[in-house]
Amino acid sequence: MDAVDRQLIQALRENGRASYAELGRLVGLSGPSVTDRINRLEAAGVITGYRATVDSASLGLGVTALIGISLSDSVDHEDVALRLKDLHEIEDCWFIAGDDSFMIKVRASDVDGLEKTIRRLSGTKGVSRTRTTIVLSTKWENRVGELPEEVL
Repeated sequence: MDAVDRQLIQALRENGRASYAELGRLVGLSGPSVTDRINRLEAAGVITGYRATVDSASLGLGVTALIGISLSDSVDHEDVALRLKDLHEIEDCWFIAGDDSFMIKVRASDVDGLEKTIRRLSGTKGVSRTRTTIVLSTKWENRVGELPEEVL
């Protein structure tokens, strides 16, 4: 990966809908050259996808919570991760170090919906305990910072 790839990645992180022509003007390359570079970055697994960022509350998902999940003894965390993937309310899932094994972010329509999600989590094979923190307000999400120099 070179400096041009890094510029392209940063530009796409900021605006995933930028055209190849726009990106080409930014980095001083033709549209086809940009297309080739982006295709190569996608094939290498550097760029893993594109998505729209939406306001969850406008979709009726006004409650956000972070939930720590502790696992039962001798359970395979990969098996639990596969089970968690089936719960569509989970937006993000991280395997973490610390008191909990997983930290997840869930979205629900209301507190009753969150309670139902927590009950489903608690009933998931391998889950021994959950610890929930309700988000009161979001100051920012999906922040796009500058890529560190080491990425070159």
